[in-house]
Amino acid sequence: MQKPLIYDLKLSELEALMKKLGQPGFRAGQIWTAIFQNLRESAQDISTLPKSLRNQLDEEVCFNALTPVREISSEDGRTVKTLFKLQDEELIEAVLMYYDDRRTICISSQSGCGMGCTFCATGQMGLRRNLTSGEVLAQVLYFARVLAENDEHVTNVVVMGMGEPFNNYENVMDGLDRLNDPKAFGMGARRITLSTVGLVPEIKRFADEGTQYNLAISLHTVDDTLRSSMIPINKKYPVNALLGACRYYVRRTRRRLTFEYALIEGVNDSAADAEALAHKLRGMQCHVNLIPLNPTKGFGSHGSGVDKVQAFSNVLEANNIPCTVRVRRGIEIQAGCGQLATSYESP
Repeated sequence: MQKPLIYDLKLSELEALMKKLGQPGFRAGQIWTAIFQNLRESAQDISTLPKSLRNQLDEEVCFNALTPVREISSEDGRTVKTLFKLQDEELIEAVLMYYDDRRTICISSQSGCGMGCTFCATGQMGLRRNLTSGEVLAQVLYFARVLAENDEHVTNVVVMGMGEPFNNYENVMDGLDRLNDPKAFGMGARRITLSTVGLVPEIKRFADEGTQYNLAISLHTVDDTLRSSMIPINKKYPVNALLGACRYYVRRTRRRLTFEYALIEGVNDSAADAEALAHKLRGMQCHVNLIPLNPTKGFGSHGSGVDKVQAFSNVLEANNIPCTVRVRRGIEIQAGCGQLATSYESP
Protein backbone atom coordinates (compact mmCIF):
# COMPACT_ATOMS: atom_id res chain seq x y z
CA MET A 1 0.00 0.00 0.00
CA GLN A 2 1.36 3.43 -0.99
CA LYS A 3 2.17 5.69 1.95
CA PRO A 4 0.52 9.13 2.04
CA LEU A 5 2.56 11.99 0.63
CA ILE A 6 3.61 14.37 3.38
CA TYR A 7 3.07 17.40 1.12
CA ASP A 8 -0.61 16.42 0.82
CA LEU A 9 -1.14 16.93 4.57
CA LYS A 10 -2.57 20.13 5.99
CA LEU A 11 -1.07 21.35 9.26
CA SER A 12 -4.08 20.04 11.20
CA GLU A 13 -3.58 16.61 9.61
CA LEU A 14 0.10 16.67 10.49
CA GLU A 15 -0.83 17.53 14.08
CA ALA A 16 -3.22 14.54 14.10
CA LEU A 17 -0.39 12.32 12.87
CA MET A 18 1.85 13.53 15.70
CA LYS A 19 -0.88 12.69 18.19
CA LYS A 20 -1.22 9.22 16.67
CA LEU A 21 2.54 8.73 17.05
CA GLY A 22 2.47 9.88 20.67
CA GLN A 23 4.42 13.04 19.90
CA PRO A 24 3.83 16.54 21.32
CA GLY A 25 1.87 18.90 19.08
CA PHE A 26 4.75 21.32 18.51
CA ARG A 27 6.53 18.66 16.44
CA ALA A 28 4.05 19.28 13.62
CA GLY A 29 5.17 22.92 13.46
CA GLN A 30 8.80 21.87 13.37
CA ILE A 31 8.14 19.53 10.45
CA TRP A 32 6.06 22.20 8.66
CA THR A 33 8.90 24.73 8.94
CA ALA A 34 11.50 22.19 7.89
CA ILE A 35 9.59 21.22 4.74
CA PHE A 36 8.36 24.57 3.49
CA GLN A 37 10.90 27.07 4.77
CA ASN A 38 14.09 25.10 5.29
CA LEU A 39 13.34 22.97 2.20
CA ARG A 40 14.25 19.66 3.79
CA GLU A 41 13.51 16.79 1.42
CA SER A 42 13.56 13.78 3.74
CA ALA A 43 12.68 12.94 7.31
CA GLN A 44 16.31 12.19 8.08
CA ASP A 45 17.26 15.74 7.02
CA ILE A 46 15.11 17.33 9.75
CA SER A 47 17.73 17.66 12.46
CA THR A 48 15.36 19.39 14.89
CA LEU A 49 13.52 16.09 15.33
CA PRO A 50 14.71 13.19 17.50
CA LYS A 51 16.02 10.21 15.55
CA SER A 52 13.12 8.05 16.72
CA LEU A 53 10.55 10.44 15.22
CA ARG A 54 12.47 10.69 11.95
CA ASN A 55 12.32 6.91 11.71
CA GLN A 56 8.59 6.95 12.51
CA LEU A 57 7.99 9.48 9.74
CA ASP A 58 9.79 7.27 7.26
CA GLU A 59 7.39 4.48 8.21
CA GLU A 60 4.25 6.62 8.00
CA VAL A 61 4.66 9.06 5.09
CA CYS A 62 6.48 9.54 1.81
CA PHE A 63 8.69 12.56 1.09
CA ASN A 64 9.58 11.53 -2.47
CA ALA A 65 6.70 13.11 -4.42
CA LEU A 66 8.50 13.27 -7.74
CA THR A 67 11.80 12.14 -9.22
CA PRO A 68 13.62 14.13 -11.92
CA VAL A 69 14.37 11.84 -14.85
CA ARG A 70 15.50 14.33 -17.50
CA GLU A 71 16.58 17.96 -17.51
CA ILE A 72 17.09 20.11 -20.61
CA SER A 73 18.44 23.66 -20.70
CA SER A 74 17.93 26.23 -23.44
CA GLU A 75 20.93 27.43 -25.42
CA ASP A 76 21.11 30.65 -23.38
CA GLY A 77 20.80 28.72 -20.12
CA ARG A 78 17.89 30.85 -18.95
CA THR A 79 15.18 28.21 -19.31
CA VAL A 80 15.35 24.76 -17.72
CA LYS A 81 12.72 22.10 -18.35
CA THR A 82 12.54 19.07 -16.07
CA LEU A 83 10.63 15.85 -16.65
CA PHE A 84 9.45 14.28 -13.39
CA LYS A 85 8.25 10.78 -12.61
CA LEU A 86 5.51 10.56 -9.98
CA GLN A 87 5.09 7.74 -7.45
CA ASP A 88 2.77 5.80 -9.77
CA GLU A 89 5.14 6.18 -12.77
CA GLU A 90 3.05 8.92 -14.41
CA LEU A 91 5.05 11.83 -15.85
CA ILE A 92 4.84 15.61 -15.78
CA GLU A 93 7.01 18.51 -16.91
CA ALA A 94 7.75 21.82 -15.21
CA VAL A 95 9.93 24.77 -16.21
CA LEU A 96 12.26 27.17 -14.41
CA MET A 97 12.78 30.51 -16.16
CA TYR A 98 15.52 32.97 -15.28
CA TYR A 99 14.76 36.65 -15.86
CA ASP A 100 16.86 39.65 -14.78
CA ASP A 101 15.02 40.12 -11.50
CA ARG A 102 12.71 37.09 -11.37
CA ARG A 103 12.93 33.35 -11.04
CA THR A 104 9.63 32.04 -12.36
CA ILE A 105 8.39 28.45 -12.10
CA CYS A 106 5.82 27.12 -14.55
CA ILE A 107 4.17 24.11 -12.89
CA SER A 108 1.68 21.45 -13.97
CA SER A 109 -1.70 20.66 -12.44
CA GLN A 110 -2.39 17.40 -14.27
CA SER A 111 -0.49 14.65 -16.06
CA GLY A 112 -1.67 15.32 -19.58
CA CYS A 113 -4.86 17.32 -20.17
CA GLY A 114 -8.42 16.53 -21.14
CA MET A 115 -9.27 19.84 -22.79
CA GLY A 116 -8.06 18.72 -26.22
CA CYS A 117 -6.84 22.09 -27.52
CA THR A 118 -5.53 21.28 -30.99
CA PHE A 119 -2.45 23.52 -30.90
CA CYS A 120 -1.24 22.33 -27.48
CA ALA A 121 1.14 19.39 -27.07
CA THR A 122 -0.29 18.57 -23.64
CA GLY A 123 -3.82 18.56 -25.05
CA GLN A 124 -2.65 16.22 -27.78
CA MET A 125 -1.65 13.72 -25.04
CA GLY A 126 -5.07 13.42 -23.41
CA LEU A 127 -5.62 13.33 -19.65
CA ARG A 128 -3.71 10.79 -17.56
CA ARG A 129 -4.74 11.97 -14.09
CA ASN A 130 -5.08 14.92 -11.74
CA LEU A 131 -2.16 15.83 -9.51
CA THR A 132 -2.66 15.91 -5.76
CA SER A 133 -2.15 19.17 -3.89
CA GLY A 134 1.17 17.83 -2.63
CA GLU A 135 2.37 17.02 -6.14
CA VAL A 136 1.51 20.57 -7.20
CA LEU A 137 3.51 21.92 -4.28
CA ALA A 138 6.41 19.52 -4.73
CA GLN A 139 7.29 21.04 -8.11
CA VAL A 140 7.83 24.44 -6.49
CA LEU A 141 9.82 22.95 -3.62
CA TYR A 142 12.08 21.08 -6.04
CA PHE A 143 13.06 24.23 -7.92
CA ALA A 144 13.28 26.21 -4.68
CA ARG A 145 16.02 23.77 -3.59
CA VAL A 146 17.76 24.12 -6.95
CA LEU A 147 17.78 27.91 -6.66
CA ALA A 148 18.82 27.84 -2.99
CA GLU A 149 22.11 26.23 -4.04
CA ASN A 150 23.01 29.64 -5.53
CA ASP A 151 21.37 31.70 -2.77
CA GLU A 152 18.40 32.46 -5.01
CA HIS A 153 14.69 31.90 -4.49
CA VAL A 154 11.46 31.43 -6.41
CA THR A 155 9.86 34.81 -7.07
CA ASN A 156 6.83 33.82 -9.18
CA VAL A 157 4.75 30.72 -9.85
CA VAL A 158 2.50 30.25 -12.88
CA VAL A 159 0.13 27.29 -13.09
CA MET A 160 0.43 27.19 -16.86
CA GLY A 161 2.16 23.87 -17.37
CA MET A 162 0.49 20.59 -18.20
CA GLY A 163 -3.23 20.41 -17.48
CA GLU A 164 -6.24 22.64 -16.90
CA PRO A 165 -5.99 23.93 -13.29
CA PHE A 166 -9.73 24.56 -12.97
CA ASN A 167 -10.42 20.95 -13.98
CA ASN A 168 -8.53 19.98 -10.80
CA TYR A 169 -9.85 22.88 -8.78
CA GLU A 170 -9.78 21.63 -5.18
CA ASN A 171 -6.33 20.08 -5.33
CA VAL A 172 -4.77 23.07 -7.08
CA MET A 173 -6.30 25.62 -4.71
CA ASP A 174 -5.37 23.51 -1.68
CA GLY A 175 -1.78 23.37 -2.88
CA LEU A 176 -1.61 27.08 -3.65
CA ASP A 177 -3.05 27.95 -0.26
CA ARG A 178 -0.10 26.21 1.40
CA LEU A 179 2.24 27.88 -1.06
CA ASN A 180 0.73 31.22 0.01
CA ASP A 181 0.47 30.46 3.75
CA PRO A 182 2.98 32.65 5.69
CA LYS A 183 3.56 29.72 8.05
CA ALA A 184 4.31 27.42 5.09
CA PHE A 185 6.11 28.53 1.90
CA GLY A 186 4.95 32.13 2.32
CA MET A 187 4.75 33.28 -1.31
CA GLY A 188 2.61 36.37 -1.90
CA ALA A 189 -0.67 35.59 -3.66
CA ARG A 190 -0.07 38.22 -6.32
CA ARG A 191 3.08 36.38 -7.39
CA ILE A 192 0.96 33.34 -8.28
CA THR A 193 -1.00 33.08 -11.56
CA LEU A 194 -3.45 30.45 -12.78
CA SER A 195 -4.37 30.02 -16.44
CA THR A 196 -7.63 28.51 -17.69
CA VAL A 197 -9.05 27.86 -21.16
CA GLY A 198 -12.40 29.08 -19.90
CA LEU A 199 -14.34 26.89 -17.45
CA VAL A 200 -17.10 29.39 -16.69
CA PRO A 201 -18.46 27.97 -13.38
CA GLU A 202 -14.96 27.72 -11.94
CA ILE A 203 -14.09 31.28 -12.99
CA LYS A 204 -17.15 32.50 -11.06
CA ARG A 205 -16.29 30.28 -8.10
CA PHE A 206 -12.74 31.61 -8.14
CA ALA A 207 -14.13 35.17 -8.10
CA ASP A 208 -16.53 34.41 -5.26
CA GLU A 209 -13.83 32.87 -3.06
CA GLY A 210 -11.95 36.16 -3.09
CA THR A 211 -8.44 34.84 -3.48
CA GLN A 212 -5.73 37.26 -4.55
CA TYR A 213 -4.10 34.93 -7.07
CA ASN A 214 -3.85 36.31 -10.60
CA LEU A 215 -6.09 34.90 -13.32
CA ALA A 216 -5.19 34.42 -17.00
CA ILE A 217 -7.60 33.30 -19.72
CA SER A 218 -6.37 31.41 -22.80
CA LEU A 219 -8.61 33.14 -25.33
CA HIS A 220 -6.86 33.10 -28.76
CA THR A 221 -9.90 34.30 -30.74
CA VAL A 222 -13.37 35.74 -30.15
CA ASP A 223 -14.86 33.94 -33.14
CA ASP A 224 -16.96 31.07 -31.73
CA THR A 225 -16.63 28.81 -34.76
CA LEU A 226 -12.85 29.18 -34.87
CA ARG A 227 -12.43 28.93 -31.11
CA SER A 228 -14.56 25.77 -30.94
CA SER A 229 -12.39 24.18 -33.64
CA MET A 230 -9.25 24.87 -31.60
CA ILE A 231 -10.56 24.72 -28.02
CA PRO A 232 -13.39 22.17 -27.71
CA ILE A 233 -14.64 23.47 -24.33
CA ASN A 234 -15.82 26.56 -26.23
CA LYS A 235 -18.76 24.48 -27.49
CA LYS A 236 -19.97 24.26 -23.89
CA TYR A 237 -18.90 27.74 -22.80
CA PRO A 238 -18.89 29.99 -25.89
CA VAL A 239 -17.11 33.32 -26.07
CA ASN A 240 -19.94 35.52 -24.77
CA ALA A 241 -20.48 33.23 -21.77
CA LEU A 242 -16.75 33.17 -21.07
CA LEU A 243 -16.36 36.93 -21.31
CA GLY A 244 -19.46 37.36 -19.16
CA ALA A 245 -17.74 35.29 -16.47
CA CYS A 246 -14.60 37.40 -16.92
CA ARG A 247 -16.56 40.61 -16.41
CA TYR A 248 -18.14 39.05 -13.33
CA TYR A 249 -14.65 38.25 -12.02
CA VAL A 250 -13.47 41.84 -12.54
CA ARG A 251 -16.59 43.30 -10.87
CA ARG A 252 -16.43 40.87 -7.96
CA THR A 253 -12.69 41.15 -7.25
CA ARG A 254 -11.90 44.61 -8.68
CA ARG A 255 -8.82 43.01 -10.12
CA ARG A 256 -7.42 43.07 -13.64
CA LEU A 257 -7.25 39.81 -15.52
CA THR A 258 -5.01 38.75 -18.37
CA PHE A 259 -5.98 37.29 -21.74
CA GLU A 260 -3.47 35.03 -23.47
CA TYR A 261 -3.63 35.26 -27.27
CA ALA A 262 -1.44 32.95 -29.37
CA LEU A 263 -1.10 34.44 -32.84
CA ILE A 264 -1.34 31.87 -35.65
CA GLU A 265 -0.27 32.84 -39.16
CA GLY A 266 -3.32 33.40 -41.36
CA VAL A 267 -5.75 32.07 -38.74
CA ASN A 268 -6.38 34.66 -36.02
CA ASP A 269 -3.85 37.41 -36.66
CA SER A 270 -5.56 39.84 -39.06
CA ALA A 271 -6.46 43.46 -38.36
CA ALA A 272 -10.12 42.38 -38.40
CA ASP A 273 -9.33 39.77 -35.71
CA ALA A 274 -7.67 42.47 -33.61
CA GLU A 275 -10.64 44.83 -34.04
CA ALA A 276 -13.06 42.05 -33.04
CA LEU A 277 -11.00 41.30 -29.95
CA ALA A 278 -10.84 44.98 -28.99
CA HIS A 279 -14.62 45.28 -29.41
CA LYS A 280 -15.29 42.31 -27.12
CA LEU A 281 -12.88 43.50 -24.42
CA ARG A 282 -13.83 47.18 -24.47
CA GLY A 283 -14.47 48.54 -21.00
CA MET A 284 -13.07 45.52 -19.17
CA GLN A 285 -10.17 45.88 -16.74
CA CYS A 286 -7.77 43.58 -18.54
CA HIS A 287 -4.43 43.11 -20.28
CA VAL A 288 -3.67 41.06 -23.40
CA ASN A 289 -0.51 38.99 -23.72
CA LEU A 290 0.32 38.40 -27.38
CA ILE A 291 2.69 35.60 -28.34
CA PRO A 292 3.35 33.92 -31.70
CA LEU A 293 2.14 30.32 -31.50
CA ASN A 294 4.82 27.94 -30.31
CA PRO A 295 5.32 24.95 -32.64
CA THR A 296 4.13 21.46 -31.69
CA LYS A 297 4.38 18.19 -33.62
CA GLY A 298 0.63 17.64 -33.73
CA PHE A 299 -0.37 21.04 -35.15
CA GLY A 300 0.69 22.13 -38.61
CA SER A 301 0.17 25.91 -38.47
CA HIS A 302 2.90 28.38 -37.57
CA GLY A 303 3.19 31.40 -35.35
CA SER A 304 2.69 34.83 -36.87
CA GLY A 305 5.68 36.84 -38.07
CA VAL A 306 7.05 39.92 -36.33
CA ASP A 307 5.24 42.39 -38.60
CA LYS A 308 1.87 40.71 -38.10
CA VAL A 309 2.36 40.61 -34.33
CA GLN A 310 3.25 44.30 -34.24
CA ALA A 311 0.31 45.25 -36.46
CA PHE A 312 -2.07 43.29 -34.21
CA SER A 313 -0.62 45.03 -31.16
CA ASN A 314 -1.02 48.43 -32.81
CA VAL A 315 -4.74 47.83 -33.39
CA LEU A 316 -5.29 46.88 -29.75
CA GLU A 317 -3.38 49.91 -28.50
CA ALA A 318 -5.34 52.20 -30.85
CA ASN A 319 -8.48 50.84 -29.19
CA ASN A 320 -7.06 51.46 -25.69
CA ILE A 321 -6.63 47.76 -24.92
CA PRO A 322 -3.37 47.33 -22.96
CA CYS A 323 -1.19 44.62 -24.45
CA THR A 324 2.29 43.16 -24.33
CA VAL A 325 4.16 41.09 -26.88
CA ARG A 326 5.54 38.37 -24.67
CA VAL A 327 9.11 37.17 -25.05
CA ARG A 328 9.22 33.54 -26.17
CA ARG A 329 11.35 31.34 -23.94
CA GLY A 330 12.77 27.84 -24.33
CA ILE A 331 11.20 27.15 -27.72
CA GLU A 332 14.05 24.98 -28.97
CA ILE A 333 13.65 22.64 -25.97
CA GLN A 334 9.84 22.56 -26.20
CA ALA A 335 9.52 24.48 -22.94
CA GLY A 336 7.27 27.27 -24.24
CA CYS A 337 3.56 27.73 -23.65
CA GLY A 338 1.63 24.83 -25.15
CA GLN A 339 4.74 22.73 -25.76
CA LEU A 340 4.91 20.62 -22.59
CA ALA A 341 4.37 16.90 -23.07
CA THR A 342 5.94 13.66 -21.86
CA SER A 343 7.81 11.34 -24.17
CA TYR A 344 10.32 9.54 -22.00
CA GLU A 345 11.37 5.92 -22.22
CA SER A 346 13.46 4.36 -19.48
CA PRO A 347 16.90 3.21 -20.64
